[in-house]
Formats: sequence, structure tokens, C-alpha cells
Amino acid sequence: MTVDPWLAIKSFPYVVQGVGNTLLISVVSMGLGLILSLFLALMRNSDHAYLRWPARFYISFMRGTPIIVFLFILYMGLPVVGIDLDAITAALIGFSLNSAGYMAEINRAAINAIPKEQWEGAIALGLKKWQTLFYVILPQAIRIAIPSLGNVFLDLVKSSSLAATISVSELFQKAQVVAGRTLDSFTMYILVAIIYWVVCVVISGLQNYLEKRMTIDAKY
Repeated sequence: MTVDPWLAIKSFPYVVQGVGNTLLISVVSMGLGLILSLFLALMRNSDHAYLRWPARFYISFMRGTPIIVFLFILYMGLPVVGIDLDAITAALIGFSLNSAGYMAEINRAAINAIPKEQWEGAIALGLKKWQTLFYVILPQAIRIAIPSLGNVFLDLVKSSSLAATISVSELFQKAQVVAGRTLDSFTMYILVAIIYWVVCVVISGLQNYLEKRMTIDAKY
């Protein structure tokens, strides 16, 4: 079993078209998941059990459920009850809800890492609790959470390949089409692995730049 360089070169333009949907799923899911995760983190930290326990259940369920099962529930299960989602919408919802469970714990830990004196000092200066959260606590918590959130985004990029199972035309699905047509799965999977690697290297570089930039900004 060998790699066919000519097939890889010839197929590259077609396969790389899937990068658009791969990044769409990853970026949108990261954004929506991040917003939801912030609310979940605050609910987990709440003194009220009616907020804390639903958040704990949600986080536990999402972290303990394989994303591929959740994708099938959304894409193939919901039509049974009359809700039809197209493949890309199901993927966006699935990855957003699933990633929120992981990011909620990251955000909660980052918020809890800020000394309580920061809350007390801001409130003593006359800021309301929500103002303290958004203007004092979150800017500091974001710097703490960036490395872990960056890892979640990298995982989203790689996990987006599972969207191929519900017929989303993303990077891995494009490679599968060529592999089925040429019967050379080995070459195509090596090609798609290299493309994923390059994309993740670029994202890691941007993450490192962002971390350094925020570290510099924090000093001034």
C-alpha cells in the first residue's frame, strides 16, 4: 500500500473545497458555544440550586455523550417528531451545544481564579454586580481561559470531520468521495490528514500570537 502523489495533487482542489464548511462549523460552533458556556458557568457558580443543578446536569450530559450520537439525534431523530433540520444546521447546533459543556467548566474555573477581593473592591467603588462581572472579572478571566479555549477550538476543527456522517460536505467527506471513486483510500486519508494538520498549525500560531498579545496588554 503506497501513496499516489499524482492522485493527491489532482484531487487536492476538490478536497480542499471542504475546508470552508469545516471552518464554518468550527467557528460558528465556537462562538455560539462560548456564549452559552458563559451563562452555564455563571449558573454553576450560582447560590441558587434551581440554576446550579440544571447547569450541572447539562454539562455532565454533554461531556458524557459522544458528539456523533448527538448529531444523529438531531439529524435523524428529530424528523420522527416532525422537526427537519438540514445537515449543516444539525451540525452547527450539535457542535455548539456539545462544546458549550466543555467551555463552561473552563470559564467557571477562570472566573473562580480571580480573587474575591476583585469583586469586593469593584462593588465598594459603586459598580453593580453585572458591571463588575463584565468590566472587571471577565477581562481577566479571558486571559486565563485563552489557552484552554484554544484547545477546544482545535478539537472542534478536528471533530468537525464527524459531520461527514450526516452528509455535510466538509473536508473529510470530500476525501471520502474521492476515495470511493478511485478506490485509493490510503492516499486520500493521508492527504486529508495533512490538510487538517496545516489548518491546525495555522490556528495554533494565531492562538500563540493572541496569548502573547494579551499578556503584553495585561502589563500596561
